[in-house]
Amino acid sequence: MEVECFIGRCFVHSPAAPPILRQSLFSSSIQRNNKNGSLNVTAKICFHENDPHDHLFFKSAISRASYRFQEALRPEPLFVDPYAGCFVPPDLDLELDKNSDHHYCIGTRFIDDKLLNATKGADGAKQVVMFTDGMDTRAYRLNWPSSTVIYDVSPQSVFSKASQKLKDVGAKIPRSCLLLHVPLESSDMQQLLRDKGFNGSRPSIWVFQGFPVTNLASFKEILFMVSNLAMKGCLLVGEFPLWLTENDKVAKLNVETWMYEVFMSYGFRVQIIGYDDVARSLGREQVEGIPDNLLFVAEHLRFSDDEMETWRMQFQRVEEEGDEEGFEEL
Repeated sequence: MEVECFIGRCFVHSPAAPPILRQSLFSSSIQRNNKNGSLNVTAKICFHENDPHDHLFFKSAISRASYRFQEALRPEPLFVDPYAGCFVPPDLDLELDKNSDHHYCIGTRFIDDKLLNATKGADGAKQVVMFTDGMDTRAYRLNWPSSTVIYDVSPQSVFSKASQKLKDVGAKIPRSCLLLHVPLESSDMQQLLRDKGFNGSRPSIWVFQGFPVTNLASFKEILFMVSNLAMKGCLLVGEFPLWLTENDKVAKLNVETWMYEVFMSYGFRVQIIGYDDVARSLGREQVEGIPDNLLFVAEHLRFSDDEMETWRMQFQRVEEEGDEEGFEEL
């Protein structure tokens, strides 16, 4: 058994299944260094050509995997995803700069730290619900505490393809943990989470990163679902797509005020986190370019449906016991 540590984070690798950084989802990748010292990865995206919707899901997921692949190859990576290279097709034409951080990688490290902090200890959240693009490898690469149950809500086609590839390269969920998939295409994701064992009377932490939403209404449906299921005090962390802020109301308010109103309407107190602030806290320089997302942390201020039902039953029992005592006195 081999243990590798990077920036305080350890990864255990079996000798029979070492980290795969360069094996493509479809064939071995082709790589070379350019004159500037950056890594060129070339790949041809050719998935589900007869289904444009699936094609878009794959394309977005592979783009994020490529950034994780890039990060793992840097001299001092923010995190190491040993399996990201499995998803990078062999002729994807993408220049990877080893000398600058990407907003997505800063956000990924921030979310990783939030997850590990929220799940540690005897009282930590042992239910993790992640809204992802289907190629998220956190279930495999993070050092989860025993008995953690991870729910991955993502497109079925992407998740199935990625899961098979991860299985082929020997990726395994940590011992005593469980990964369950909830398809994006489910008619009732909230009920399916319950059917798969999610308990709204137990602590949980929720992640939103890379999940395909079509409009603001679909994101609000996610907030509504999380508000129904998550206990009071649970966190929702992630990246909010900036293009969702392109409406008339945002033009009248600043983005932070608008975000606060949207989240608070579903019982969440949200805080926008600056990518540059996170970068500085990690000893990195300011992130170049304009981000496509807003990094956020939201605390749930309402009681879950399960909590409310538990208290309703307790109140009903107290009332019934009071009625019985009054009857006996008569």
